[in-house]
Amino acid sequence: MTDDAPLWTPSAERVASSEWMKFAAFAGERANQDLTDPDDLHRWSIEERGDFWSAVWDYCGVIGEKGRRSLENADAMPGAAFFPDASLNFAENLLKLEGDGPAMLFRAEDAHSAEISWNELRALVSRLQQAYKAHGVAKGDRVAAMMPNMPETIAHMLAVSSLGAIWSSCSPDFGIQGVVDRFGQIEPKIFVACDGYWYNGKRQEVADKLGPIVDQIAPQAVVIVPLLGQADAIADGVGKAVTQDRFIADYEARELTFERVPFSHPLYILFSSGTTGIPKCIVHSAGGTLLQHLKEHRIHCGLTEGERLFYFTTCGWMMWNWLASGLAVGATLCLYDGSPFHPDGNVLFDYAADAGFHVFGTSAKYIDAVRKAELKPVNSHDLSSLRMMTSTGSPLSPEGFAFVYEGIKPDIHLASISGGTDIVSCFVLGIPVKPVWRGEIQGPGLGMAVDVWDDDGQPVRGAKGELVCTKPFPAMPVGFWNDPDGARYHGAYFDRFDNVWCHGDFAEWTEHGGLIIHGRSDATLNPGGVRIGTAEIYNQVEKLDEVLEAICIGQEWDDDVRVVLFVRLAEGVALDDDLKAKIKSVIRKGASPRHVPARIIEVADIPRTKSGKIVELAVRDVVHGRQVKNQEALANPETLALYENIEELRS
Repeated sequence: MTDDAPLWTPSAERVASSEWMKFAAFAGERANQDLTDPDDLHRWSIEERGDFWSAVWDYCGVIGEKGRRSLENADAMPGAAFFPDASLNFAENLLKLEGDGPAMLFRAEDAHSAEISWNELRALVSRLQQAYKAHGVAKGDRVAAMMPNMPETIAHMLAVSSLGAIWSSCSPDFGIQGVVDRFGQIEPKIFVACDGYWYNGKRQEVADKLGPIVDQIAPQAVVIVPLLGQADAIADGVGKAVTQDRFIADYEARELTFERVPFSHPLYILFSSGTTGIPKCIVHSAGGTLLQHLKEHRIHCGLTEGERLFYFTTCGWMMWNWLASGLAVGATLCLYDGSPFHPDGNVLFDYAADAGFHVFGTSAKYIDAVRKAELKPVNSHDLSSLRMMTSTGSPLSPEGFAFVYEGIKPDIHLASISGGTDIVSCFVLGIPVKPVWRGEIQGPGLGMAVDVWDDDGQPVRGAKGELVCTKPFPAMPVGFWNDPDGARYHGAYFDRFDNVWCHGDFAEWTEHGGLIIHGRSDATLNPGGVRIGTAEIYNQVEKLDEVLEAICIGQEWDDDVRVVLFVRLAEGVALDDDLKAKIKSVIRKGASPRHVPARIIEVADIPRTKSGKIVELAVRDVVHGRQVKNQEALANPETLALYENIEELRS
């Protein structure tokens, strides 16, 4: 499972000067304990969670009223209340700094770049804040955005959250139905969209889909943000739309105001992958998101004021929300929008060298792609400022771990991290004072009572099991939107084990106290580290008369997952190259390019339960040569044989 020696061990000087050890001393003095051992600090952080999170609040300098109580109903999951007397504003904490220093750097694939100072960011947020207020946006209202990862997106989010309103976003490569399935549920008062974007060397137009989206989600106003120089033309053609320039034209920058809200007040709505239907609307709190991200950025990643933080992400992935919170420690956000391989695989390392990244966040698939492209940034780029690399989206292979040290930088803290949209943060991540072992995540986050349980709810070591969290934590969702009795929320995480969060990952403890994530334990697809719901694919395929029905799985392939779509066709229809191209085109336009299957295979029938539900997990098991349990629950178990030993899935 592991090599005999770690890939990297932090120097004594690095450990002593780390934010981790500074926090350990701070917390130890308050607790009257020696917490310099990282395992002791973690143990204290879950045994005394109220004291721990209170220490995080104070150490990280949260702006707001903390109140007297730090944790009530401490063992109820859900039901625990962190800082029930607190009052704060998320944007106020992200806009602490002023001055001409850079708050954000930006590069787009077409070589457009920008640098935005703290004063410029505050001025734009002020003007947007006034405009939103004039349009009636207030505490609890929703604003939805279909935007690239650009500075204006961050500014809009800050303006919305400064008013106590709720922000939700997706990337502009989503198709019409993908956007409507998400934002149609939350009824945004304002819809923000770009005028297009660049990807893989091509201008990507969005004008044709904006009208149908706006018609279906019915916002009161639409704001078009320029990137391609087409904002005026698009705004003229979409009902209720104005350009961003017109939206803020009547307002001069002035002193910002911040609506302070309770700790558990909604901040973000993020969306599940939509595996079993339209995506679930996961509501995250202002206080929980802020405190969890401050802990991860400041203590686990060691970010400090003025350092440069990069994450390759879109605005439809929770890592964008995670990246944005870097402002709360005074870090400079380094934003990039476009393909990470255009014009070639050096583009992000060019950016890292030019901007002087301190923390470089990306996906496991990207690291593997750089490795397979035989690039060696260690020889071609000056990465002297880079001290940490984080990887998420899917498990980083042992070969990927080794490549980071051989091909990128030998003296770097590589942190494989894992959590998700469900908690807008991490369960397991980097521990800056511990060694890095090949193929292993270093350990659980502070304050996170992570464990691995078997099917009977018993802790296991040296074997795979379900990743669970046995104690409440602040970044648990407030709930799901339009789930008044909490039934869907409870069913998503707490039905498997009572009063325990079951995350849906297969995991395993290592002999070093780290963890290995072996993949999702449900039917969610993860090609390239991007979570995809099969229902989103079905919604597009079912538009085609040629396809009667379909079933989609993720096949483990080449240290990743590839999407495989099985289709049952109408009588007389052949699955030729033209039909395959048509299916891919419909999925690409209606969902996103990431939803397009790597393989499309015709089958005569699709297995289903007696109640008529198709069984993705059973098909996935057959394709991987695993035994299918509970075949008696199927109405047509004989159809499983159709998915065995398919030649096309061997290459």
